[in-house]
Amino acid sequence: RLFSYFFSKPSVVVNYYSDADAAQEIVEQIEAAGGEAFAVGANVGKEEDVRAMFDRMLERFGTIDILVSNSGIQKDAAFVDLSLDDWNKVIETNLTGQFLCAREAAKEFLRRGVRPDISSAAGKIICMSSVHQVIPWAGHVNYAASKGGIEMMMRSIAQELAPHKIRVNSIAPGAIATSINQSAWNNPEAKARLLELIPAKRIGNVDDIGKAAVWLASDDSDYVTGTTLFVDGGMTLYPGFEENG
Repeated sequence: RLFSYFFSKPSVVVNYYSDADAAQEIVEQIEAAGGEAFAVGANVGKEEDVRAMFDRMLERFGTIDILVSNSGIQKDAAFVDLSLDDWNKVIETNLTGQFLCAREAAKEFLRRGVRPDISSAAGKIICMSSVHQVIPWAGHVNYAASKGGIEMMMRSIAQELAPHKIRVNSIAPGAIATSINQSAWNNPEAKARLLELIPAKRIGNVDDIGKAAVWLASDDSDYVTGTTLFVDGGMTLYPGFEENG
């Protein structure tokens, strides 16, 4: 949605896995703001789904300039109770999914090259990570491992593709008011405990993340690649040490 506000008539593919209605709502918001969009269902952890999604995108729009990889799930359990199936599901969606989408986007960026009338970059890839790429998270080993993997994957891709004018960065959100953590910010006691971890003393919103993505997708960040932008209200600043620990 924010892309429609900051870019002139964007063309957007909205990927979804199970909630077609929510994806269509986003499509309608983009169209209402003057852009063009369509939704496509795909399991980004499956190579054939990702290739089919990119084929549809190329057929409709001809090329791609910006990829935002935002897939993520949680399957939480104590470490000794964590099943291999739940480990694999989280890694497949959170890490493998971002790998597959980034690879397909990079192929098109390399094929097409820079279009100076569009951008000084041949393409931009934005990976959605988490503060848990650096903050350990007991009871969420699979999730934290997937986000730590995104960090090194992103940096390695950025190093490899920088000579081709392809920029690759990550956004690492902290506590953001979304449905995945609704129980934390809707419960006063849970919210108070959460705010103790955030020096800014507020829970973020989706626009905080969207504005960061818009900046990374624009040429205003042309000299930025291989970097993780933490949008976390200071959660990674170890707030327990505010008074010397």
